[in-house]
Amino acid sequence: MTGSGYTFTPSDDCRLQLHTGVTGKASKMGHRLTIAVTRWRAEVEWSGDRPAGVELSAEVDSIDVVGGEGGVTPLLGPEKAIARSNALKTFDADRFPHIGFRTHAVDETDDGYRLSGTLEIHGVSREHTVDLIVEDLGGSWGLSAETVVRQSDFGIKPYSQLMGAMKVVDDVTVGFAAQRPKRD
Repeated sequence: MTGSGYTFTPSDDCRLQLHTGVTGKASKMGHRLTIAVTRWRAEVEWSGDRPAGVELSAEVDSIDVVGGEGGVTPLLGPEKAIARSNALKTFDADRFPHIGFRTHAVDETDDGYRLSGTLEIHGVSREHTVDLIVEDLGGSWGLSAETVVRQSDFGIKPYSQLMGAMKVVDDVTVGFAAQRPKRD
């Protein structure tokens, strides 16, 4: 994107995470994962005093399993590595290394902005809407969003094991949080 604006990356103390669920007869054995995306970039283009466009790009192989709730045993280092490997296979990260979102409309809402655009995952593009909440924190703005993405809509078969008795829920929640100093 060109023009004046902001760029957000993980190094700016921003967070982009995925949250998964588990279903099936053996779901109590599985962990509900929190997965951080560690290499991504979001560019926000401004027009006057409001955002006019957003473009986000994330590298699939940068995912890192940072936590897991539930399961029979705690989610430790080796289990995190296995979960990461399974996620990379599910995403087919070698063939589809990037996820992208580009807006075609940014509309003001009561508590922030509605970002309408195209989300591309696994080589499939679909229209998607994200509601971005903006909070006045005094000297900075707090930004947050949470949206649900259905894996099967993008040609991804959710990970499963034990002949389907334990599988990742098709709907994955994507969360974003950041703070940005106010402009002068």
